[in-house]
Amino acid sequence: MNYRKLGRSGVKVSEICLGTMQFGWTTDEENSRQVMDGFLEAGGNFIDTADIYTTWAGALSYGGKTEEIIGRWMKDCKNRDKIVLATKVRGEMWKGPGGEGLSRHHIMRAFEDSLRRLQTDYVDLYQAHWVDLDTPIEETLRTFDDLVRSGKVRYLGASNFPAWRLMEAQATSDRLGLHRFESYQPQYSLMERQLFEYEAMPFCKHYRFGVIPYSPLARGFLTGKYRRNGPKVQSARAGEMSAYANDKGWALIDAMEEIGKSHGKTIAQTALAWMLTNPVITSPIIGANNVEQLKDSLGAAGYRLNAEEIKRLNDLTAWPRNGRPIWD
Repeated sequence: MNYRKLGRSGVKVSEICLGTMQFGWTTDEENSRQVMDGFLEAGGNFIDTADIYTTWAGALSYGGKTEEIIGRWMKDCKNRDKIVLATKVRGEMWKGPGGEGLSRHHIMRAFEDSLRRLQTDYVDLYQAHWVDLDTPIEETLRTFDDLVRSGKVRYLGASNFPAWRLMEAQATSDRLGLHRFESYQPQYSLMERQLFEYEAMPFCKHYRFGVIPYSPLARGFLTGKYRRNGPKVQSARAGEMSAYANDKGWALIDAMEEIGKSHGKTIAQTALAWMLTNPVITSPIIGANNVEQLKDSLGAAGYRLNAEEIKRLNDLTAWPRNGRPIWD
């Protein structure tokens, strides 16, 4: 496992980050613990979660369930000091005024609730999960800054922000002398390139943001589990993945399989290697329901593609602007 600096900060994170959205949703607590154990044993130190996990998972679930699973695991294993722990704030965590958003009112309460569930007294990376246009950016950033100055938060990040809001946050932090965002978490994969690459990627490169993309395997499509003439996509995210199951997607899978075989790697590992070869990317976030899935993703550690292989995959997934691809 290699380690990389997170943005301009001094903290070093593993080149693969463990996402935890599955914990308490598509996998139970026992399997979640085994996955986290395996991740640490492989040299991983970067774990990402969010307070709203898993609000969408039915009557027996609730916001904060995943944080509770992680908190009990860290307490039992006494391994908090080995982990760079990231969580997020923004979504609805209680009913009524202030139950969601990026206001001071919501952030302060939501943060203390996250600490309680995680059974820790600090968070390494605290992230705005998505924008809140009803709250002035100054209010959000001053609140985040107060948390950093209190010692309860080490670094700040943003997720799912459009590039213009990232720029506004950067300028506001500079103008007011506040701690700035050090990382950005976009949705990004070979199947979802344009949203990040068009404006946010050059922004992150210029301002030296750490980039920790989620869904680098395109919701599981780029694992190679699904093939052109194979069974239909069937999973908790089948509806989302159906948009990829077309000639363009199958051609990409075929090319990734060929490239992967030449390196002794899998399709999923090749999808992650495409991302890890990009110097703008810090640490793609992978999810796993069990140790077997985790091991496959961890096989991408240290795996890089050459320029010809990168071009081949880029050409297969190029998005046009005035008839030509850009940022390749």
